[in-house]
Amino acid sequence: MSNPSIICQQCKEPLQLDVSLVDLAPSAYDTIIASLPPRSSSTHARHATDAEKLELLSASPSVKEIWRKNQGSPNAVASLSPKAQGKQPQNSLASPHESFVLLQDSVVHHTPSVTTPTRSKKGSIKTQGSPNPTLVSKPPETVAPNSPLSHHLRSTVRLFNLISSRTDIDHPLCAECTQILLASLQRQLDETKKERDGYIAFEKEVRKERERESQGLTQEEAQKKIEKLKYDEQLAIEQLKEAERERLQLDKELKQLEQEEERLEREEADFWRNHNDNILSADQQNMQLAQLRAAYAADSAVLEKLERTNVYNDAFCIGHDGVFGTINGLRLGRVPGVPVEWAEINAAWGQTLLLLHTIARKLDYKFENYRLVPMGSFSRIERTTGDKASYELYGSGHMGRLLHNRRFDFGMVAFIDCLKCVVDYIKSQDPSVDFPHQISKDKIGEVSIKLQFNQEEAWTRSLRHVLLALKICLKWATNGVNG
Repeated sequence: MSNPSIICQQCKEPLQLDVSLVDLAPSAYDTIIASLPPRSSSTHARHATDAEKLELLSASPSVKEIWRKNQGSPNAVASLSPKAQGKQPQNSLASPHESFVLLQDSVVHHTPSVTTPTRSKKGSIKTQGSPNPTLVSKPPETVAPNSPLSHHLRSTVRLFNLISSRTDIDHPLCAECTQILLASLQRQLDETKKERDGYIAFEKEVRKERERESQGLTQEEAQKKIEKLKYDEQLAIEQLKEAERERLQLDKELKQLEQEEERLEREEADFWRNHNDNILSADQQNMQLAQLRAAYAADSAVLEKLERTNVYNDAFCIGHDGVFGTINGLRLGRVPGVPVEWAEINAAWGQTLLLLHTIARKLDYKFENYRLVPMGSFSRIERTTGDKASYELYGSGHMGRLLHNRRFDFGMVAFIDCLKCVVDYIKSQDPSVDFPHQISKDKIGEVSIKLQFNQEEAWTRSLRHVLLALKICLKWATNGVNG
């Protein structure tokens, strides 16, 4: 059942009563009334002064006198905690009947104009001269006095008025306001528990004080106790002075430590700055070192490649062209049907003599009886002992130069004699070296190297043997033990 005449006493919103309240039985009504606290006890508990509460405590007269003096001093309230200050009676405030509240227009329009609003203890509105504070009269609508609805409403309103008079809260309340009220009551309950704990602790101190007073100290004992307390006080003062001196000393040391800390911070900043500079310098040096190592590795690879490269093979390329042995592409020898110019033969002999001279220098070998004079197509060999002579190592095809051709033969014989000296030296250094053709006087491989009174094919074959021996000597000199 919805009745707009019933409003919440906090938020002033219309309420819908529960069915149990509308059809409340007399026995239930009596049960609710019996469960309410009596008016006198609640009123006395709310209006009891601090002095009356103190009289109820079982404290000694001296303790009560000290409390009264503290209450009479101007700083009595200031010595209390903020929570305790909130519980002190506010004597400077006006009486509750002199306070007022500002009502909204919606509330004023729903309240009778003949009533005077007053503020209850918790700030809710009650109407004077009306037994139903929760009912707001409506002139357009009237309820019959003997109707069941009016009877139930009057019973409900009387119940609300009785509850409001027995408690600190005006009723009825809506569900939201009830939750807020319960939260507020819970906070008050917690504060009351804390206050109770404080009273319990105070009671324990009072009992201890009573026990000490019951011991009944004599004047002499009291004087001794006073002297002891004075001594303890003096000792505490000395300790305080000592602590103050220590504090000053510690302040001085703290100042020194702060200065030392600033100095260390500056040194640390300088250290890290130098450290960073050193790191940058080290990085640059590492980068340069890496570059140098890379260049060194590349140069080492090139050097290794060059070391493996035999420049002598490139400078003196020994091969063959048919029946002819060649050196740097120059044919050495003559056969019938293949006319080889003497200019080519002389140039080939010049390269051959230069090769023998180079091998001797490579092996650091000196000839005892001869001196090699490589001069291209006009090379010669000079005898340095006995009947000193110079033998040309180039020939000619003219028959009139028979004497010259004999000297050419002597030059070729002197050449293979020098070649034999080099071969013997290499064999003495490395017996594993094998030369396929033996050299004996003017023969190499059982073939004479002389041109006169010899066939051109045999002479050409002996020259091939000479080039083969030179190639073996060159290979050993460059790649062997002494290479």
